[in-house]
Amino acid sequence: MLSIETLILITGTLLLLGIASNKFSARMGVPVLFVFLVIGMLAGSEGIGGIEFENYSIAYGIGTVALCLILFDGGVRTPYHSIRSAWKPASLLATLGVFITAVVTGLAASWILGLSLMQGLLLGSIVGSTDASVVFAVLRGGGVNIRPRLANTLEVESGSNDPMAIFLTVGLIQVLTGAVPIGAGLLVLFLNQIVVGTIVGLLVGWAGSWMLNHIQLHAAGLYPVMATGLGLFSFGFAAAFGGSGFLAVYLTGIVIGNRRPVFHRGILLFHDALAWICQILMFTALGILSFPSRLFAVAIPALLISMVLFFVARPIAVFLCGWAFRFSARELTFLSWVGLKGAVPITLATFPMLAGMPAAEVIFDTVFFVVLVSALVQGWTLPAVARYLKVDIPSRRPPPVTLEISSLRNVDGDIVDYFVDKGCKAEGCLIRDLAIPEGVVIALIVREEQTILPQGRTRIHNGDHVIVVLRPQVRAMVDRLFASHDSTVVSLPHQMEFPLRGSIRVSDLEQCYGLQLGRDADETLSELILGRLKEADVKPGAEVSFDQVAFHVREIAEDGTIENLGMTILPQPAPAPEHASTTEAAVAIETTDSSSPSEADDSA
Repeated sequence: MLSIETLILITGTLLLLGIASNKFSARMGVPVLFVFLVIGMLAGSEGIGGIEFENYSIAYGIGTVALCLILFDGGVRTPYHSIRSAWKPASLLATLGVFITAVVTGLAASWILGLSLMQGLLLGSIVGSTDASVVFAVLRGGGVNIRPRLANTLEVESGSNDPMAIFLTVGLIQVLTGAVPIGAGLLVLFLNQIVVGTIVGLLVGWAGSWMLNHIQLHAAGLYPVMATGLGLFSFGFAAAFGGSGFLAVYLTGIVIGNRRPVFHRGILLFHDALAWICQILMFTALGILSFPSRLFAVAIPALLISMVLFFVARPIAVFLCGWAFRFSARELTFLSWVGLKGAVPITLATFPMLAGMPAAEVIFDTVFFVVLVSALVQGWTLPAVARYLKVDIPSRRPPPVTLEISSLRNVDGDIVDYFVDKGCKAEGCLIRDLAIPEGVVIALIVREEQTILPQGRTRIHNGDHVIVVLRPQVRAMVDRLFASHDSTVVSLPHQMEFPLRGSIRVSDLEQCYGLQLGRDADETLSELILGRLKEADVKPGAEVSFDQVAFHVREIAEDGTIENLGMTILPQPAPAPEHASTTEAAVAIETTDSSSPSEADDSA
């Protein structure tokens, strides 16, 4: 038995080796999780470290806790708009897709390894799901930039497909051990996993976000700890009632992350660090658990099973589940290739070992080898495959500096980093010519390695990072200014009033927001509205309407000019007949998804 001092030394050494391997993997292009597994194998009983570790119960515990925290971190970083754009294909892939992958792979494994049909299906079920820890690491930190809808589909699928894999694995083990017959019992097990996990995840997320925003903690460091406790509670509470703890903790993270808790930025930073610690320790511990000599014994059949999984099972599942959602053939091919395997299959592979099943050792070694091949082959080639299939998008450099607001109270403000792409409406404009809403402040411009304190005469260039302080209510308008030309087109919220300065010129408003007011471009908004109102009607609350926008007078200066006003986007009228004439020019507004122009969003 190792002493506590030795365990601390080993843990610290493994963490430092993990960090060093991260730098090595970035230089060599090797997936970092593959390096973690190899470090663990080298540290194991058959490696240079000589650490004796063959306790599958402890390995299962380490993997479960680590996955719980990694999924919570992934959920906290998943915005609602990502789920809205991808939940239908992701849900089908997470259920039917996992089932198809498991069946096809299981049939092949049964024939290749000489296992019984049920044992082969058990192996297929273990490797059937896409691993969230690997997908999050590759898509968010691996230098792979793909189209948002593809990335969202992969992230939501990987975060929600564990219940299906666990259901198939546990169900088949219970069938093989005679605990549950095939039939209604398995259906109840599956529904219980999904329904209980979903209900608990959403309820704990809602209640937890309320607690984070209303319970006043006087130490900033307690908010991330409280968020972690909520995630762990969600997992354990769902599991206690037979639900999927992995699904529950992922949903809890999504709800908390999108309800903007106090000290949101600190919570994100804390869980980013925690997720990295979990990945290093989890993959290293699972690597220590393996025996390279046994892996060599199953190398050939495991390679054959990997080929079936990569080139037959996953593509069949993806094309059957994804064809109805208007994915192109290139996109479906890419989704097929990103069926990355990681800690979940290895953790599930400990289940047969714990149950003492026949062929459990062969199943574990085969699964471990498949994960190694997946991490190396699929993970290593992912950037090249994305470029070949033309589903990648240009990467945006993070700014050399960031601004933060740390507060132990809710602050009605955001700090948003906008990256100025070619075709952005703000490109080439002077700051004083931008029709930004009242109260919005351009706090800093980062150009290459230089920081520029903005003034009215400062011109915005392509490639700049423009750091803006704003209120969430007006963000849609500011997003419109900094959106790239290929951003997703959506509608601005109707009936929401955006505050503007009366000194803004009509031409600047038209250029920034795509308006066509049909008036003198050199007029200010104050002059425009005063020209449409009688002298007696010039007072706060007065309204001037155009085709699709309305202006409301809010504040009048001493000299009679309008100092502040509000602009409201009106609902679209029914299309007019072609022969109809109009007295006012139509207002054409193209709006963009509020998430697309922002490279980073730091909540206050």
